[in-house]
Amino acid sequence: MDSTRVTEHPTSFDRPSTGADPTDPRGALLPAPVPPRASGSALPAQGRTGETPPTAGEDSPGVFEHSQPGAEQAAEPDTHRPRPGAEGVPVQPDGGQPDGGQAGGGQPGGVPAGAAPRVAPSDGSALDGMPGGGQAAEVRPGSEVPAGATDRRDAPAEPDRRTGQPTAPGQPTPMRRDGDRLRFVGAATRRIARGMDLDEIVMGLCRATVPTFADAILVYLREPLPVGDERPTGPLVLRLRRTDRIPAERDTEGGFAPAAQPEPSELETVGAELCEVRPGSALAEVLRGVRPVFTDTPAARAALPELLGEERDFALPDGRRAILAPLRGRRRVIGAALFLRGPERIPFEADDLLVAAQLATHSALGIDKAVLYGREAYIADELQRTMLPENLPRCTGVRLASRYLPAAETARVGGDWYDAIPLPGSRVALVVGDVMGHSMTSAAIMGQLRTTAQTLAGLDLPPQEVLHHLDEQAQRLGTDRMATCLYAVYDPVSHRITVANAGHPPPVLLHLGGEAEVLRVPAGAPIGVGGVDFEAVELDAPAGPTLLLYTDGLVESRLRDVWTGIEQLRERLAATAQLTGPDHPPPLEALCDEVLDMLGPGDRDDDIALLAARFDGIAPSDVSYWFLDPEDAAPGKARRLARRALARWGMEDLTDAVELLVSEVVTNAVRYASKPVTLRLLRTDVLRCEVGDDVPQLPRLRQARATDEGGRGLYLVNRLARRWGATRLSTGKVVWFELNRG
Repeated sequence: MDSTRVTEHPTSFDRPSTGADPTDPRGALLPAPVPPRASGSALPAQGRTGETPPTAGEDSPGVFEHSQPGAEQAAEPDTHRPRPGAEGVPVQPDGGQPDGGQAGGGQPGGVPAGAAPRVAPSDGSALDGMPGGGQAAEVRPGSEVPAGATDRRDAPAEPDRRTGQPTAPGQPTPMRRDGDRLRFVGAATRRIARGMDLDEIVMGLCRATVPTFADAILVYLREPLPVGDERPTGPLVLRLRRTDRIPAERDTEGGFAPAAQPEPSELETVGAELCEVRPGSALAEVLRGVRPVFTDTPAARAALPELLGEERDFALPDGRRAILAPLRGRRRVIGAALFLRGPERIPFEADDLLVAAQLATHSALGIDKAVLYGREAYIADELQRTMLPENLPRCTGVRLASRYLPAAETARVGGDWYDAIPLPGSRVALVVGDVMGHSMTSAAIMGQLRTTAQTLAGLDLPPQEVLHHLDEQAQRLGTDRMATCLYAVYDPVSHRITVANAGHPPPVLLHLGGEAEVLRVPAGAPIGVGGVDFEAVELDAPAGPTLLLYTDGLVESRLRDVWTGIEQLRERLAATAQLTGPDHPPPLEALCDEVLDMLGPGDRDDDIALLAARFDGIAPSDVSYWFLDPEDAAPGKARRLARRALARWGMEDLTDAVELLVSEVVTNAVRYASKPVTLRLLRTDVLRCEVGDDVPQLPRLRQARATDEGGRGLYLVNRLARRWGATRLSTGKVVWFELNRG
């Protein structure tokens, strides 16, 4: 969902207070009336039907259920789910005991025998811990009043403890204790601080304040949000990020604006989605002041039309029923929050400005940190994405699939990598490595080692020589730069694979018949140890098997050792191969998914790199290979040999192009070569021609002048071939080109 859309997100609700009218507009603000009890009997505390009431010492959020005995006799059904009180704001009756706690001689929720029934005082101290207060509880009409008890239904109104003015029965009264505000601020800031990303923090602010502190809230954030110390460019634009309010169906005695129809809700008519703060405007001055202000002040009243829109300012209630609080991060204002109270609720007081300031400060600092965390996560994702190959190459005679999983959501980067590098002669190098640790440093070292491996592979060095040079590179990076690596070269023509290992888990070969075999490869020492020789082994790789290269995160965890994990991997591969039968190997992508499914909940201790290679090979009948002496007759002989091979393969339509290109490349080779020149044709999905010699200098494509007698060979190759290239070998070079089959 688009996070910038203007949507209304009501908070989760709890059951209404027993005895409260579900259609009453004050909803959860009404405490339940306390029915009388018979003299001499204890009044047990009860919660919801079928639930056990909380006892002392239980881990409760601080706001207890408002259900009272006799709740099952309520006349009307439970049609609404009003919001619970804020976390950590207990009800404060006269005795200072939270509602639902023990009172009166240690009886749970009871009243001592012969004492008057507990009735919420009119000063609001027995309300549900909300700064806005609620209505004093009354004894229901028609209920009995025990002997010796005082029926307060006809009692005169008690004066307000602060103003001295009488308070009419049923009128909402404010919270009288500063401790209640402190408890609310503490619970609210804890809820806000629990958020990790931007949406969680904004939602925490809304859920903590509605309906405990306000009946509705609008949260505006800067668009776009600045990150860290960067200076924002362009004008200051505020976007309505989130709104929250008491449900409209419960607000039947008046609201912020009269609604002609239930949908859209009244709150959607209050705020504009986007507003630009003009320099020197009233809104800019209020935001620059940083401190929350009542909207009945001249400055705030002039700023509201700019924030909400000129045509929607009328929707705000009159008096001190709205607070505009700027959200200031570490260096600048990043938004604003508007707290609203309806006409049926008492206005905000001066102390509520301090509450709004605390909420705004904690929210702004949390948003600042969330933006920084989001930027770091983005950088980590981009770093890891660029360190690994974006797409695996399409190599002749082998199919590839891969997977990468980070160690955890909070550790997005690591030192594991995989790679597939095309080599001359249709060969391919398969590499998988693991740098110790999973951090930015490990990822940076991994990137350097992967680049080094690609460079060494381009030189067509033997696998053991590649590991030797990687070991030297790791020592140059630092004394504590350790890594494991497995380097293998697959030749689809000879159907052989050469493997060298540097302290890495051995690969697993899944045969066509369904048998999974752990290859016996010398373990070797990790890269970075120094002074260690690496050994390579050459193994058969017939068409059909699948080679699986992986890092230790797949087979090792706190719950199992590496060899137990390798055995489980082998069994999983064998079981997967049995599902497709002995003549049909499992699809590579599905095989990778099945391998990762073997991981249990506690097996993700390290990041995982997985590379699967299906060996298809090239049939001997699709390969033609010759040696040509470096003499003047070599180009003519190469044309005749190529013509015969194309005729045997039924590709006569390519004869003219192949003869021309082969003649040009062979002529260039025999001009400088001192040893026999090799010529090889391979028939796969394309026709590939390779010419090798013992001269290490690579040819360059250049534009020949009109007076030049030569220099147009590679120009013809570049124009006629599908693609071409030149690769330096340890014994010389190979120039190759490819043509599409007709």
